[in-house]
Amino acid sequence: MTKILLVEDNEMNRDMLGRRLQRQGFAVCFAVDGPSGVKMAAEETPDLILMDVALGDMDGWEATRLIKANPGTRQIPIIALTAHALASDRDTSVKVGCADFDTKPVDLPRLLGKIRGCLAA
Repeated sequence: MTKILLVEDNEMNRDMLGRRLQRQGFAVCFAVDGPSGVKMAAEETPDLILMDVALGDMDGWEATRLIKANPGTRQIPIIALTAHALASDRDTSVKVGCADFDTKPVDLPRLLGKIRGCLAA
């Protein structure tokens, strides 16, 4: 079963998206902030990470940089999730190592397509 790590600080978003992904057949583990996301990426070795960008003290971009700097986790594809659809956010996400970028609120069919695309690459 494909394992996804969802790094999301908003409990409602975490619960809603997590349940939707589980109904699609994914195993989902959760992290509530950047530091725990970095730690769980190493411990859980997920197949893919969904990374919220706005996480507080350590944003999703910094967490992504740390995950990509670790030889044990650098190969894990990361999709950045943000409520902002700015071109600069997309550019920054790619620059720090994200495989893709999607906006909130999540359009599940679109996100599933991106997830499948990253897993197939």
